[in-house]
Amino acid sequence: MKTRLVILLSLALSFIGSASGQKAAHIPPAGSTERQAILDALRTDQNVKFKVHYIKVHSGWCWVDTTPLDKQGKATAEGGPNLLHLEDGKWQVKDLATVPEDPKDPLGAEDASPGFVRNVMKTFPGVPRDIFPKPSK
Repeated sequence: MKTRLVILLSLALSFIGSASGQKAAHIPPAGSTERQAILDALRTDQNVKFKVHYIKVHSGWCWVDTTPLDKQGKATAEGGPNLLHLEDGKWQVKDLATVPEDPKDPLGAEDASPGFVRNVMKTFPGVPRDIFPKPSK
């Protein structure tokens, strides 16, 4: 009974936090309705699971890096990062191909360098900087 109460309380707090527009970036917990909705948006109609390497959400924007897995847990494709936006209560994947390329930054979304992040923020106004991972050195 205590376990159910804790789960229900966690879900309620997660919903309240996502509905109220958080003041800071957060990582949706594994199994949360928010994380599930984000992964469902990536999944489309496929019956696939994801290994989540990185996920952060803030103000209706999400940066997530995943690898799709089959039922045995083996990678089915390369995967990679995605930008999502919460629109009318549903997560929508944004087309990162519309972000201008930077010749000084050949990795683009794969490394999320400061230049790439600036270009994303110009292409998609309102994207908070704090959802992106720190670039590797």
